[in-house]
Amino acid sequence: MKINANASGTRTIEVTEVQLQIIRRYSLLDRIANSAGIIDEDSLNKLRLTVRSLIASQTMASKELLELCLVLYHEDMKALGLNNLAKCYNEWLVSQESEKSEDAE
Repeated sequence: MKINANASGTRTIEVTEVQLQIIRRYSLLDRIANSAGIIDEDSLNKLRLTVRSLIASQTMASKELLELCLVLYHEDMKALGLNNLAKCYNEWLVSQESEKSEDAE
């Protein structure tokens, strides 16, 4: 999956399903927006700091978190990219839930 990193759509960032699974496993995008519901540069910096803290505190899971850093520390990642990542993640979650419900039937 690709997310737009800028408003014109000329820069994109590749996001894999593995990276989306990592985001879900650590609940990294839960409450990412500020109190006004806006995802901004501060939100991106907080997320980066959270991931760095998780890497520092865990030795075994660091490799998968480093995989996520490829997206979070991408040179084109800004607030708009994080907002699009959150949208992509939410769409992916919905598709995962619908697949689970189809499998259960």
